[in-house]
Amino acid sequence: MNIALIIIIVVAIVLAIVGGMGSALQWLLWVALIVGVIALIALLFRLISGSRRT
Repeated sequence: MNIALIIIIVVAIVLAIVGGMGSALQWLLWVALIVGVIALIALLFRLISGSRRT
């Protein structure tokens, strides 16, 4: 194979992986924000209700 063709194939694969991971990371960021808000609400509910275990 020609070395330029190999370089183009490698660059295309890397760009496809990075593009896929970028969208996946954006989706995971939204999931993490939602889970964080739910955890914060649960923590505040425990603190307000006073049902703490020591």
